[in-house]
Amino acid sequence: MLPVPVSTIAPSTATGRPIRWGVVATGSIAARVVHDLALLDDAVLQAVSSRFEASARAFALRFGFASAYSDGEGSTGYERLLADPAVDVVYIATPHAQHHAVALAALAAGKHVLCEKPLAMDAGQAAELAVLAAERGLFLMEAVWTRFLPSFRRASTILRSGEIGQPRWLQADLGFAPPFDPASRTWDRAAGGGALLDLAVYPLTWALAALGEPSSVSAQGLLTPEGIDLQNALTLSYSSGAHAQLTTSIGAHCPSVVTISGTDGWLRSSGPLFNPGELVIQPRQGTLRTERFEVFGNGFSYELREVTRCLQEGLTESPFMTPAESVRIMELLDEARRQMGLRYPSDSDPVPA
Repeated sequence: MLPVPVSTIAPSTATGRPIRWGVVATGSIAARVVHDLALLDDAVLQAVSSRFEASARAFALRFGFASAYSDGEGSTGYERLLADPAVDVVYIATPHAQHHAVALAALAAGKHVLCEKPLAMDAGQAAELAVLAAERGLFLMEAVWTRFLPSFRRASTILRSGEIGQPRWLQADLGFAPPFDPASRTWDRAAGGGALLDLAVYPLTWALAALGEPSSVSAQGLLTPEGIDLQNALTLSYSSGAHAQLTTSIGAHCPSVVTISGTDGWLRSSGPLFNPGELVIQPRQGTLRTERFEVFGNGFSYELREVTRCLQEGLTESPFMTPAESVRIMELLDEARRQMGLRYPSDSDPVPA
């Protein structure tokens, strides 16, 4: 099971020296995360970059960044940001297919990195980032924010306590059905579109927390004519005999809940499993109860606090989301893609038969 981060203070409370942040990209996820970043007492909004000057300037004005960078004169906006000596750590919020290149450039420039999930397009790319970060003594973390939320921490504590016994079966789903839009990254194969890379990390996070490392994965998926996965179903098998059934979809609206069944009871999330507002617990020998949770800001402040804490303490990785685990998750997703026949333009080798 995963370690459980515990804090008794609000995530906004300063834990040390100010940390100067640079943000690459100005899309919707960047805006939601930066909203929470601005709530941290020891966060300095130092620089933001975009391909377009108007976008960079508007984002900087909206949130109060000191500098704004954009493409021009033979260099990209993010390259200019990475050359800024005032930036300590970079948050990367580009489309999936750009994560590896931007993170690689950031580490090469001596910047610490928090990168949106997935960390890269495949395990090989993720491993390259992990190795470079270790060689340079730089912090690297994939932004799987769910791991740091109060509800997830509480669920992990319940699982560790043995209240529901030994977890034996887990079922998790996450899905929505946006309209088809070829201009959207969701439907863009070159950008890493589809359900698997965008959504599967959340059910996997719960499976790893409850059941640990699987011995095998079996995957099926429905591919669109554009070559992305509309939905997929993963079954994780364990040497203990336990199983996890995980489904993600961009073709169907799902309950988006996780159920963990153990030898002495069960636990179920209520609300989207990436940010549950409630946990329902039914011990075999006890009464059914519901535990409710509120999050600070949009909920991203908990992972941002962890990055800040690590940098202030001179750590190069968080024990709650290590680069090695990001690589392992990508290995599981690579195997799922192999079985589904799902490929991206970034793939260098053919999918084995």
